[in-house]
Amino acid sequence: MTAKLTIGLTGGIGSGKSAVAQLLAAWGASVLDADVIAHALTAPGGAAIAPIGEAFGAAMITAGGGLDRSRMRAAVFADPDLRHRLEAILHPRIGQVLQERATQAQGAYLVLVVPLLVEGLGRWRSAVDRIAVVDCAEELQIERVMRRSNLDASQVRAIMATQATRDARRAAADDLIDNGADLAALQARTHELHAQYLQIARHI
Repeated sequence: MTAKLTIGLTGGIGSGKSAVAQLLAAWGASVLDADVIAHALTAPGGAAIAPIGEAFGAAMITAGGGLDRSRMRAAVFADPDLRHRLEAILHPRIGQVLQERATQAQGAYLVLVVPLLVEGLGRWRSAVDRIAVVDCAEELQIERVMRRSNLDASQVRAIMATQATRDARRAAADDLIDNGADLAALQARTHELHAQYLQIARHI
């Protein structure tokens, strides 16, 4: 994707990916987030809106012209085939935007925040130099998501069931970031990896 050192950052919902990405960006990394790009693609006028409307019908598009996220979320959780159809529309477009922006990245190294990186490991393994996984106990994930998103435990578990298992993410990790303690511990571990990435980047 780029000659610059590229880190694939991932983790389950509620694991703390965003907190780690914000720290790395503050310390000088270029951070590109697949979720942010997906939101832009599905906002009014976004490049994915027309194909989503064709594939799923006008009912999935709001009066304002954007994706009806709650309706789509309910549909794809109920039917894996619909989820795969949505991913077939979004994932290539997300990948294209990531590639375009990666070539313009100015930071010391590049971080791609990809929530479903492990689920698409065959594609991402060759696109990144290292995979960093933010990890915590599943009960802690559930507690954090319930607190921030006003979902109940069963809804969070349903989301988690569509993602790779914790064991699969840990097995794919080159670098593991434990986010089971407090913010200070997360900052310390993330800074340790940042220093390591700077060292590697200097020799590329």
